[in-house]
Amino acid sequence: MPPQQTNHLDLDSSTISAGGVNGGTRPSKGIEVGSCNINEIGLESFIRRIVGEIDIHLTEDCHFNLNDRAVMYKWKDVFEIEQVYTKCLGISERLYRCHAYTHEVDKRLTYFILEEFNKRSYSFLPDFKYYVLIFCSYDENRGVCEVSVQYDQMSFFLHCMGITTMTRWILANISTPPAKFWAKSFAATGCVNPFTFLLFIAVLVW
Repeated sequence: MPPQQTNHLDLDSSTISAGGVNGGTRPSKGIEVGSCNINEIGLESFIRRIVGEIDIHLTEDCHFNLNDRAVMYKWKDVFEIEQVYTKCLGISERLYRCHAYTHEVDKRLTYFILEEFNKRSYSFLPDFKYYVLIFCSYDENRGVCEVSVQYDQMSFFLHCMGITTMTRWILANISTPPAKFWAKSFAATGCVNPFTFLLFIAVLVW
């Protein structure tokens, strides 16, 4: 079950058909699992494409919750603010991808993981890939009425500032080589166990 979703699903064999992974089914218990192959540039293009996969549509109004940090009520505002927000973060282009979705027909709810590739405006800022969890509810007319976007905001900003890329480089090229040397040297003593390890830490700290 995706995080922060309180309702629990009983995903037994009678609930989800194996065929749903290859294109989507509508089992009797109201849960559909489907595959899709969406590659779109820009948030608006992606949103309009993904809702079409589930045969729902956008209306003018929508309760759009951005990670519990902002709430908007018009799709027009969502798309306009996203463009400004993108430029402020030094992102020139966003490629959105989605390969599968889960659709709870009886609850009029669908959710999916969005893969977001961010191309930067400046060469000194690294491109990065990020994953976002999206919940989407719709009304009896199949119009989208509520969207909740959830992601690790701190991690996202660390990616934006290049800190994550720099940290990975430091760990791979500076921290890892001496750690490997120590592990091999420790193994060569022939006394590798929790007690000798704790003794080593105690001596090192002392």
